[in-house]
Amino acid sequence: MSFYRELENHVHEQLSRRNFLSKTSLGLGAAAMASLLNADDSMAKKIASGTPEGASLPLGKPHFAPKAKRIIYLFQSGAPSQLELFDYKPKLEQMWGQDLPESVRKGQRLTGMTAGQSSFPLAASKYKFAKYGANDMMISELMPYTSSIVDDVTFIRSMHTEAINHDPAVTFFQTGSQQGGRPSWGSWISYGLGSDNQNMPSFVVLLSKGRAGDQPLYAKLWSNGFLPSVHQGVVFRSGPDPVFYLNNPEGIDKTSRRRMLNSLVKLQQAQFEKILDPEVNYRMAQYEMAYRMQTAVPETMDISKEPDYIFDLYGEESRKPGTFAANCLLARKLIEKDVKFVQLYHQGWDQHGNLPNDIKTMAKSVDQASAALIKDLKQRGLLDETLVVWGGEFGRGAYSQGKLTKDNYGRDHHPRSFTIWMAGAGVKKGFVFGETDEFGYNVVKDPVHVHDFQATVMHLLGLDHEQLIFKHQGRRYRLTDVHGKVVKPILT
Repeated sequence: MSFYRELENHVHEQLSRRNFLSKTSLGLGAAAMASLLNADDSMAKKIASGTPEGASLPLGKPHFAPKAKRIIYLFQSGAPSQLELFDYKPKLEQMWGQDLPESVRKGQRLTGMTAGQSSFPLAASKYKFAKYGANDMMISELMPYTSSIVDDVTFIRSMHTEAINHDPAVTFFQTGSQQGGRPSWGSWISYGLGSDNQNMPSFVVLLSKGRAGDQPLYAKLWSNGFLPSVHQGVVFRSGPDPVFYLNNPEGIDKTSRRRMLNSLVKLQQAQFEKILDPEVNYRMAQYEMAYRMQTAVPETMDISKEPDYIFDLYGEESRKPGTFAANCLLARKLIEKDVKFVQLYHQGWDQHGNLPNDIKTMAKSVDQASAALIKDLKQRGLLDETLVVWGGEFGRGAYSQGKLTKDNYGRDHHPRSFTIWMAGAGVKKGFVFGETDEFGYNVVKDPVHVHDFQATVMHLLGLDHEQLIFKHQGRRYRLTDVHGKVVKPILT
């Protein structure tokens, strides 16, 4: 029996629909909204969660004890080159300028940007690597601040994906599908775990830009898809109005706004009475959230009271709203307000040509602030309950795109192998997992697929990725589709 038929039968069994609504203190619509505000009525909870038959229950609670309470995801859009940053390959120095052996490439797919090249000359990184930390991890000179936190970090050097172009690859990481329309990762977590602060969204998005000519980002990456709209990611922007249309219009004070919302509740109840569509109640819940956010958001987004030593830690750029460094600082403030999922997108890593110069610029824009976030969380006692993730949508190839010189080269997209790092709650410290071949081209040990990575992060948050499902148009969906396994060796 469908959920809506069950609800219809429930109403008719008890009272006529109109009498049922009029005799409850708030009405069914208000009861559903009350559920979103942590009421206990079981039927209202079912309506408010939008949980169809066959979905995992209960929602708002982890499936098992979580290691992490929240996540900060520092997504590096455009795909940083692992060969310049984290995956040292001396073989590329020995064979500089020689063609990539066909025995390594194995006829694998290339993008249209290099498929027509007559040769594939191997390009060693222009930048030097050195050993850092207790386990002698090889880190590039481009990341001096990151090298100082390696004893708190797990590097996964064996990531691989199916997508070879930016848009489908980013969409795949963020939604579990290369095609748009699926719920984003943060929306799934909001749907499964709910919110720990009723005055703030559970899923917040921060955007920053690197160099000019960035790959575009789209709202589908933080969309709720077919999940209830209350789980949509909320974009916080720099400037006096962090959230569009949050502030009251001129001439409207808080009391007037409250009266307007009270009247709107009555109208929405009447609409719900006619159509029994849960989305009516989700819409009202969003209005109520916006009302409460009017006080909470400006306070959270105000970094003017941060002490000078914090700005020194994150770097001078942290004083400039909208920069990666400023957004890292805001991410820390947001998780202090119990925001469950903070998604930070940083653009500018798409380096098909002039890579040595451009990656130096990009690394400088993120290195200090990324490391500072780990140190700041650690000194506040928050790192043990917060998971931080750093990485892009795929890697970069071992051969040069276009002309190769000692000082200049480019690298094309490479989905076969790349590196991400994780730090904080539930992951090992000072640990490297996975290995690529001597060219950095293929994974040769402990491969980690995107769905495996998603399953692992969900596991750290106390969610079984196979059980958090939502039935839509006759099919049961989940973030990892029908794939994914938890990467247990990286867990504490």
